[in-house]
Amino acid sequence: MIRQVFGHATHFLYAHVDGDIRGVLPLGEIRSRLFGHALTSLPFAVYGGVAATDEAAREALESHAQSLAQSLGVEHLELRQLDRRHPEWPVQDLYVTFRKSILPKEEDNMLAIPRKQRAMVRKGIKLGLQASVDTGVDRFFNLYADNVHRHGTPAMPRRYFQALLDTFGSDCEILTVCSAEGRPLSSVMSFYFRDEVLPYYAGDDAAARDLAANDFKYWELMRRACARGLKVFDFGRSKVGTGPYAFKKNWGFEPTPLHYEFCLYRRQGIPQNNPNNAKYRLLIAAWKRMPLPLANWLGPFIVRNLG
Repeated sequence: MIRQVFGHATHFLYAHVDGDIRGVLPLGEIRSRLFGHALTSLPFAVYGGVAATDEAAREALESHAQSLAQSLGVEHLELRQLDRRHPEWPVQDLYVTFRKSILPKEEDNMLAIPRKQRAMVRKGIKLGLQASVDTGVDRFFNLYADNVHRHGTPAMPRRYFQALLDTFGSDCEILTVCSAEGRPLSSVMSFYFRDEVLPYYAGDDAAARDLAANDFKYWELMRRACARGLKVFDFGRSKVGTGPYAFKKNWGFEPTPLHYEFCLYRRQGIPQNNPNNAKYRLLIAAWKRMPLPLANWLGPFIVRNLG
């Protein structure tokens, strides 16, 4: 996906013993005039790093990744991991993830939502909101692009989401919530992996909050996951202290720190290519004022450099 949509070089490492694969490490190489030259596992993703059956394979892959990073002349190697592995490497502690077990019974999942947030879900139900699975990306993309524009950040290209839908097939799903009159209000692209559901990309209309469309959306996703017998709801990554962070906490999810470890080569510190960086404040303010069609055209040229 990284090579196909964004045009970045990719490197797929694997460790084996006599042809028996013991571990894998996919890496994306981003070369950007704006943000530097990096090797990351994985760009545009919440999680990354090595997946291995044993420590020897893990160490071999990480060692090879460091050699590759130096041969490519990158400024840093980044591994986006759940667990801290290299205490000597600088770590980015900006992000957390939220994961929670899905209970076997639908009503138990409803009762597990804290009272205030549960009232919002019931509000959406009373307003007659309806959720349906989309076969295309149009409704999702329109809501997503409008949402990120309101927050002053560039949107991924529409073709990226279409490629995700095409590539992952039944493991990728778009759920869109509409008002009783049929107006699209909120949408989420989720991924299914084993017994987990991961709502990954989302967007909403400005009216969604007042109509409780986002609360209804995530409840409907959880309800459907429960009916499918899934065990884990992965609410995904958020920056500490932000609105999405508070929203997920209000749903009864507890944050788990994400350890994004950096091996620095030609850089003095961890890059801060995120909206919390004060130097982007004026750019964010200007982006919010930009006409949406122009932002949607220009956004992919910028976002491909972020990773």
